[in-house]
Amino acid sequence: MLNLKVFNYTIGEFQDKTLTPDQIKREWIIGRATTCDLVLATPEVSRVHGRIGYDQGQYYFSDLGSTDGSRVNHETAMVNQRYALKPDDIIRIGDFVLAVQGMEKNLETTISNHKILETNVASWTQEDLTVKCIRIIEETEDVKTFSFVAEPAISFAYQPGQFVTLNLNIDGKPVKRAYSISSTPTRPHLLEITVKRVPSPPNAPHVPPGLVSNWLHDRLKVGDQIQLSGGPMGKFTCAKDSNPKLLLISAGSGVTPMISMARWLYDTAGKQDVVFVYCGRRCSDIIMAQELQLMAARNPHFHLAISLTQPDPGQPWLGYRGRLSEQMLSTMVSDFRERSVYVCGPDGFMKGVKTLLGNMGLPPENYHEESFGVGKKQAKVTSPVKLQGSGEQGEGEKIEKPSSKPAIAFIESGKTVTCDGQESILEVAQQEGINIRSGCMQGVCGACKKRKRKGNIRYEGEPDGLDQQEQEEGFILPCIAYAVDEIEIEA
Repeated sequence: MLNLKVFNYTIGEFQDKTLTPDQIKREWIIGRATTCDLVLATPEVSRVHGRIGYDQGQYYFSDLGSTDGSRVNHETAMVNQRYALKPDDIIRIGDFVLAVQGMEKNLETTISNHKILETNVASWTQEDLTVKCIRIIEETEDVKTFSFVAEPAISFAYQPGQFVTLNLNIDGKPVKRAYSISSTPTRPHLLEITVKRVPSPPNAPHVPPGLVSNWLHDRLKVGDQIQLSGGPMGKFTCAKDSNPKLLLISAGSGVTPMISMARWLYDTAGKQDVVFVYCGRRCSDIIMAQELQLMAARNPHFHLAISLTQPDPGQPWLGYRGRLSEQMLSTMVSDFRERSVYVCGPDGFMKGVKTLLGNMGLPPENYHEESFGVGKKQAKVTSPVKLQGSGEQGEGEKIEKPSSKPAIAFIESGKTVTCDGQESILEVAQQEGINIRSGCMQGVCGACKKRKRKGNIRYEGEPDGLDQQEQEEGFILPCIAYAVDEIEIEA
């Protein structure tokens, strides 16, 4: 580990900083940007100014082309030149002085010590968890990143691209909302969500603004605690994708699961070739633009393409302009048909991209989208799952609703409830005090899945949270499932 004392007498700032390498992270970015590992917040410091790296038992400092430059001891640092560090060395960046106080050069010893420290750190489970907000970062004028830790500490284990459900109490009412995790599981002691403020639509001022998103922006403060409902959820992840080529397409706050994937790919030094396409209105709206540009500059396998529909007046923009089109996509990534494609953004954006890619010949099996925020679809009556030999009708066959009220037998709870078929199985369970874990409430995350032993249901929407094997094994999603006749469910 490397111990630094950082001070700036002109503004009275003083801090100790310890940089600890591990098997994944061996370098730290220094600069004015809030995403840097060491933030030096004065105008004389560039947003991304320099870095300290660890390589084969030695720590180095490099200037990354900063505006005002850096000095190591009394020598002006050349751009991208590595300067070996030793105790008592001085790095000068703007008005800041970084003094090297001591270092541990044996990485294996450092890793071993960390393993000893982490033996008592629990892992994230599917239980509800209370976390504490330790940092709030203003990414753009209407987007904030909220950083959370657990006390006592746990290791947040999840797949990049998954989401988490917040269980909040707002004005005395319980509210649940799902948000993509924007942090990466390669940095397991911190969990982050990146949230966009949601105003009422300009053409529909009567529509209420985003309740939870705006509450987080206006009310949540550093030091506050909130509850996470269950563990990580969702199947939108590239973690198990063996395709050597990936295409990540996002718009607006849909970048959040993509940034998690990008950070994970970067930290794990993956060899997959990644094209990251981000569509926005103005340059000032691009979330985490600096970090994305840095990843593209430092990773030859990561290619960034940004398209703006309304470039800022008076500011030059040499990138792509307009909405995603066949010509633009072909220019950005000519081999897109060979890639696994992941898409996230507003509903209309995702529908447009899916149609565009389909018309251009992308194999359907290569397309993946995040849709836990998409509105519910029209109800349909089906019996989509059955156990072997159950004798039930197959998927898609219509079932006539019986004249008598359906009954739901909750086998594990020992309760049988008569209902009118107008409330979902999950709602009926909650009214009877039967605990079924839930998340998105839209049939996407799969958190509430339970096995159905008998009877027919109808779905309001598509059971996207179940794969084909789970459906064949008899699982249903109670959050969007409605009883048609007498059913039995393992709950």
